Amino acid sequence: MISKIKIGRREALQMMTATGVTGLTGLYAVNASAKDIGVLMPGKGWLKQGAECDGDGTPLQFIPKTKPDSDPLKDELQKYPKCPYCGMDRTMWNHSRHLVHYDDDLIDPTCSMHCAAISLSLNLDRGIKAIYAADFGSDSKIKPLVNVDKATYLAGSGLPGTMTKQSKMAFSSPDAAKVAQKSHGGELVAFDEALTKAYLSMANDTAMIRKKRAAKRKK
Repeated sequence: MISKIKIGRREALQMMTATGVTGLTGLYAVNASAKDIGVLMPGKGWLKQGAECDGDGTPLQFIPKTKPDSDPLKDELQKYPKCPYCGMDRTMWNHSRHLVHYDDDLIDPTCSMHCAAISLSLNLDRGIKAIYAADFGSDSKIKPLVNVDKATYLAGSGLPGTMTKQSKMAFSSPDAAKVAQKSHGGELVAFDEALTKAYLSMANDTAMIRKKRAAKRKK
């Protein structure tokens, strides 16, 4: 029993088997009854979801720090002004922002597809309730969010990318995406393919970002 959470050895082993991990790695809750358990950290035992992380490089570090939110689109930019992975202002970069709504109602609000891809890779054991992306085709100053399942992405166009050399902009209207394609080039793809492109360009994009930030620090 740790932090007033009772868990039997058999239950713990079943959970480890279900996720394919051992006691030496981070373990996320795998069913509804275990949602409040959090993670198993080496040397610290079970820690509840939302517990503070004293150091870097632990599984707990990568759990979304937001409180559960069943209605993340309401006052979204006021509640989630910064990208947790790069620190960029999501209002400034509202045209490329994404928002991942996990099935435990934790929210990861990012500035771009690049950072959304990071969130999805770090939270493998979290189910996804919905993913939203800014509708680049909207005339609004602040682009509204659209469910990515209903979006068409224009990838690799002449439009400037956010955190990447290869932009991936979402459109709620396929026709608007085609109009943008005629002006800027690129390829029309669904979310899954756009996400794949984000992962494939991650190494080069990370090197580019590191170089730019190192130059800023020197100034």
